[in-house]
Amino acid sequence: MSVLDPSRWLDREPYSMKAAEKSGALTEVMRNLTEWHRDHCAEYSRILDLVSDRAAAVDGLEDVPFIPVRLFKELDLLSIERGQVFKTMTSSGTSGQQVSRIYLDKETAALQSKILARLMAEVLGKKRLPMLVIDSPSVLRNRNAFSARGAGILGFSFFGQDVTYALDDEMNLDIPAIEAFLERHPDQPIFLFGFTFMIWQHFYAPLKAMGRRLPIDGGILLHGGGWKKLQDQAVGNVEFRAAMTECAGIRRVVNYYGMVEQTGSIFLECEEGHLHAPIYADVIIRDPKDFRTLEVGKTGLIEVMSLIPRSYPGHALLTEDIGRIDGEDDCPCGRHGKYFSVAGRVAKAEVRGCSDTYEANS
Repeated sequence: MSVLDPSRWLDREPYSMKAAEKSGALTEVMRNLTEWHRDHCAEYSRILDLVSDRAAAVDGLEDVPFIPVRLFKELDLLSIERGQVFKTMTSSGTSGQQVSRIYLDKETAALQSKILARLMAEVLGKKRLPMLVIDSPSVLRNRNAFSARGAGILGFSFFGQDVTYALDDEMNLDIPAIEAFLERHPDQPIFLFGFTFMIWQHFYAPLKAMGRRLPIDGGILLHGGGWKKLQDQAVGNVEFRAAMTECAGIRRVVNYYGMVEQTGSIFLECEEGHLHAPIYADVIIRDPKDFRTLEVGKTGLIEVMSLIPRSYPGHALLTEDIGRIDGEDDCPCGRHGKYFSVAGRVAKAEVRGCSDTYEANS
């Protein structure tokens, strides 16, 4: 399928478009994707017939029809033939919860990988770095956890080398393995990856209890998901960053926001602590009462948009997360585009993050 040529986007720097240029270009893509999915996914077409007028003009991103992300837990939504499915991704979910199923063809999977690589180069540069995963290798053998944590680990491991796990099969800190890893890579930048709550519980807390400080001063830590448990303990972003410096000397800590329903379109945190929308994606904040678009600084439901989904209608999704747009094109970090913050989950929404899933199943 060729509803758009991705090369015009992949040739641009991820945060290089200002609002006026991006809005027009991305609206055109979203309009084309909406029509593509309407014509190729019968369930999506019926949903749109109920909630939107096909003749209504799509003049801006706020006019693009959106669907609730939860629908992927209820329906099989795909815009390709079953025989074209190259990979099926499933979301995290605690025991008894339904999971989202996302169907990818080779084109969509390849575009996910290319865009994720462009974004990760912003964090790590273009060379693969020695990688320490703050998790257990058993996660790749556990089919219940694999969809959430295993897939995330495998996806980001593509950007690392000598991938080593910091935890053993019992989720205990594997100090000998960590020490051997650090001896193999002295005075080198280290790429660390893990899910937020698990880093706190299984990395920071044991090191603090031991009175131990690991020498990872050149570390770059990427983490995401599972803030709810930490917020319950009154641990915010500032406290988390300070803890990583305290236990391992890590000063570069990068949070990200993303979901399996739009894999590849992650929103990375800048040096100022803001999550940024790259040129391939965008965010809109909507009023929970009537879904109207809210202005900068107002808190509401987060809608995420991405030009990646071709094989399934996931290009405009209303999440169950609450947040606000903090600004556009004027972040002190110098990146163009919207920057935003996430405040939490909608009341009574399912526990969702990958590390929250681990905690709920523990």
